[in-house]
Amino acid sequence: MARDTSRSPAPSGKRAERNRQAIVAAARDMFVRDGFDTNMDVIAAAAGVSKVTVYNHFRSKEELFTEVIGQAMDEAHATLAEVRAHLVDTGDAREALTRTARAMVEAATDPSRLALRNLVTSELRRFPELGQSYQQRGPGRSAAALGEVFGDLCARGQLAIADMEVAVIQFFGLTVYPHLIVSSIGATLGQDLTDRLIADGVDTFLSRHQPRPPG
Repeated sequence: MARDTSRSPAPSGKRAERNRQAIVAAARDMFVRDGFDTNMDVIAAAAGVSKVTVYNHFRSKEELFTEVIGQAMDEAHATLAEVRAHLVDTGDAREALTRTARAMVEAATDPSRLALRNLVTSELRRFPELGQSYQQRGPGRSAAALGEVFGDLCARGQLAIADMEVAVIQFFGLTVYPHLIVSSIGATLGQDLTDRLIADGVDTFLSRHQPRPPG
């Protein structure tokens, strides 16, 4: 499936960047619609470029898929970065964590991102490197970003976290993971249940990590 890895540097310039983004956008649509077996000719046609142009930018379908995953995750991380930037506007840890949880759930339940995640899962046996790329560009970065939010709240004395890695997993488990589990069988959680999960998850998290008064 992979082509020759020896090639000239990827094209540069405004036109080349427009072509690259058109390829990634078309590939995202095709991967979501047809899975990883979608043909590169189909992607090129959907992007309005030649197949040669696609391979000038991406040496293989795996490399193109990795970029699709990366850009999809970048959108989610941008949302979380906005949430972190707004932390200065609130002195309430519950409000900050609730806003963070809602942003993460909204990003995680975006239909195209869910489809890409499920596609990665289904292709792990054939292409384990896709899982590694997804972990690095997706959950790994999300965990780091959430840790930064928690770090901000700890610095302001609103949280007391001894093990940041465990705390990040706990928060994901309380708020986001239920959606990922049900999505793996093609189901979704309703808005009312989502709201209740977030509210209860934040309360549970705070009961464990709120600073204790001295003595």
